[in-house]
Amino acid sequence: MSKVACVITDYFEDVEYTDPAKALQDAGHEVVTIEKEHGKTVTGKQGNTKVTIDKAIDDVSPNDFDALLIPGGFSPDQLRGDDRFVSFAKTFMDEKKPVFAICHGPQLLITAKALEGRTATGFKSIRVDMEYAKANVKDQEVVVCQNQLVTSRMPDDIPAFNKEMLNLLAQ
Repeated sequence: MSKVACVITDYFEDVEYTDPAKALQDAGHEVVTIEKEHGKTVTGKQGNTKVTIDKAIDDVSPNDFDALLIPGGFSPDQLRGDDRFVSFAKTFMDEKKPVFAICHGPQLLITAKALEGRTATGFKSIRVDMEYAKANVKDQEVVVCQNQLVTSRMPDDIPAFNKEMLNLLAQ
């Protein structure tokens, strides 16, 4: 089964982490949370979810993982201010490893300059940013691009997002 990196920090959208992580784990995949500091506890923006970080960004490499999960909320906007997370995400895109980004998750990919020529979706407020990043932006519950990138718009899209994420990993 796959080992999935999940880059996450405070103010992530609770269900955009918990539901995909549970779907991955239920399917037998390993989810490893990554932040600046190992052992830190981060809290979702709804205040309902606390996650203890498995690994610090300085202690991991994209080579350690098969796929990348980027939950939405304010987390991706904070992470993209740190070049280590930008480089980490860009490597997954460049190496054509599966990347799953929901809601505001594509913000990290925008900063990584990894959306040019890709078809994707995201939360309504970031779609114009995605267009400036030269992505072909769709308003659909889930978009799968080049059998690598799975994106969705919001929590309501999680069932479709999880389905396509798991389909991609099953290949």
